[in-house]
Amino acid sequence: MSTAVFFVAPFFIRTTLRFVEAFADTPGVELGLISQDPLERLPPPLASKLAAHWRVADALDPVQIHSAVRGLSERIGPPARLLAVLEQLQVPLAEVREALGIEGMGAETAQNFRDKARMKQVLREAGIPCARHCLAHEPDAALGFARSVGYPLIVKPPAGSGAQDTFRIGNDAALAEAIGLVRPSAERPMLMEEFITGDEHSFDTVSIRGQHVWHSLSRYYPTPLEVVENRWIQWCVLLPREVDAPVYDDIREVAFGALDALGMGTGLSHMEWFRRRDGSIAVSEVGARPPGAQFTTLIGYAHEIDLYRVWANLMAHETFTPPVRHYAAGIAFLRGQGDGRVKAIHGLDQAQAEIGNLVIEVKLPQAGEPHSLAYEGDGYVILRHPDTAVVERALARVVSLVRVELG
Repeated sequence: MSTAVFFVAPFFIRTTLRFVEAFADTPGVELGLISQDPLERLPPPLASKLAAHWRVADALDPVQIHSAVRGLSERIGPPARLLAVLEQLQVPLAEVREALGIEGMGAETAQNFRDKARMKQVLREAGIPCARHCLAHEPDAALGFARSVGYPLIVKPPAGSGAQDTFRIGNDAALAEAIGLVRPSAERPMLMEEFITGDEHSFDTVSIRGQHVWHSLSRYYPTPLEVVENRWIQWCVLLPREVDAPVYDDIREVAFGALDALGMGTGLSHMEWFRRRDGSIAVSEVGARPPGAQFTTLIGYAHEIDLYRVWANLMAHETFTPPVRHYAAGIAFLRGQGDGRVKAIHGLDQAQAEIGNLVIEVKLPQAGEPHSLAYEGDGYVILRHPDTAVVERALARVVSLVRVELG
């Protein structure tokens, strides 16, 4: 018997389509797709695998999603699952699930993951270490928090994702400027956090009905905020092979406790956390969705699995076989230097000669392409080897040798 899965993909971008195709190829799944893009933009081989498609004007609008689900249900039957990977869709989907009686995460739980101020409050009440924070509804509250915590501070949107629209405040003048830009109010509060110094990591977990059955760890070089603040930095992420090492015992306990407090049911979650200079831990943010920035691909390479298809099977059928970490893996994000469009790429020949045998996937920008403003950059190189130290050294060589010139 087939399971109807409805997937919301606003636009048919490359990464999103990997998830769509994974569901389309999952045995026992009839896939209904909801999108803003017209069906004609979907690659024909993938379009032929869909059970049905419904186009909406705004795929983030829960009212339009609700209507689309009802329309698709008339064609292929009611869905057992309603899913998406986009962070901004998690609450709208939860609202529609509740309204239509579809199994999965509800709206209150989804808000725990989406609203970062609420998340911090839930975690703090559960005894989970995290940054001190303030949801300032007026300038006086922002100034009071700055006085009590001290500079530097972090300012971010309450419903942000990753390091987007996140910046560091170093003094009263900068805070006054941020207040002037945001104009905090009851309708539009400003989220402020203490600035944590230390090493930043991620913790990705598979959970089934609240039981945390598998996890992956990574290390960022440097932190995403430092990358956002410095356009010349080429960001790297390392997945050490020693994922079960005792050095990570503390974050395992903290991470699983955080997921329990937030209400994680079935799914793949992505947590970002810091290890302070004194060795202590602080949870930064948690998303109840697969990770972005090619992390899903990277984790798959480290375990010799297709994590896109693994997630699709997990969500459709709640089945999962924990994979083994056979390799360390890493990704170097190539960021253009200068201004303008991509002009040239330098250092590829030497990088190929030195570490070409470790490269497992590469995406290079083409001359003439517009420069990406995202901190992931204009391209990437993924490396893999059984020895973590080999991958770590190779990542350093990639970012020192390869340069994307803009002009």
